[in-house]
Amino acid sequence: MQTASPPRRESGLWRRMAADPRCWFGLCLAGVPVLVAVFGPLAVPHDPLAYADVPFSPPGALTPFGTDNLGRDVFSRFLSGGRSLLVLSALATILGVVLGGLLGAVLAVVRGVVDEVAMRVADVALAFPAIVLALMFLSLIGPQPWLIVLVVALGHLPRTLRVMRGAAMSVVERDFIKYGEALGFSRLRTVVTEVLPNVVAPLMVEFGIRFTYSVGLVASLSFLGLGVQPPNPDWGNMINETRPGITIQPWGVILPLIALALLAIGCNLVTDCIGRAVGLVEARRKDG
Repeated sequence: MQTASPPRRESGLWRRMAADPRCWFGLCLAGVPVLVAVFGPLAVPHDPLAYADVPFSPPGALTPFGTDNLGRDVFSRFLSGGRSLLVLSALATILGVVLGGLLGAVLAVVRGVVDEVAMRVADVALAFPAIVLALMFLSLIGPQPWLIVLVVALGHLPRTLRVMRGAAMSVVERDFIKYGEALGFSRLRTVVTEVLPNVVAPLMVEFGIRFTYSVGLVASLSFLGLGVQPPNPDWGNMINETRPGITIQPWGVILPLIALALLAIGCNLVTDCIGRAVGLVEARRKDG
């Protein structure tokens, strides 16, 4: 069966990323909090919900990073508090980016009135800060995990939609798409087999950007009391809980802040490397 698709260039993209030391450095930085979040609950020295010492006690032999406002071991809560944050952030990012990517590709192919109306709706949605919408829905319905994922994903949707529509528009204008239309390919087949495979790299860049925003937003919601609910450990609510004693026992704030900073910096470095590699591959394609 005939196909209109051009040769894929993902192998060149991966080679360029692997040759960039900043990409590896970013992966190492982001890998530290990810490993802590995934394997930390298996190595907790104390029950993260149990009393370990007097509140805001300094670091000691049994509590290497002291205790929080209720006398719970800060280190144990830190090791246990990253998994929920990463899971909620990853699910929200996947949902928002996948939906935004699909809708952007469909609008780039369909165009016309549907495209115009959808973009105006996206413009209206962009006028509302994502955290304001999240606070509104969570305060009305309650801080349920599924709702956190949904509202964070919806906050990403209009932004991802615009970015991926722009990337798909450049693909739609290429000759192999016109060739497929001349062969009688349906719009659905054009989107699935021709457009989406050629916007994988921009989609990866968008995923990295949105994941960083998701982590910050989910942690902010927990800090404000509308994310993971106490007494369950979470890096966001850890900062809020130990904030009153930061001058005498700062580790309950410092540890989650360091983890969040490493995750954000590492993800941004990897995302920048993907963007540079995509640009070089595209430039080489045009020159060739």
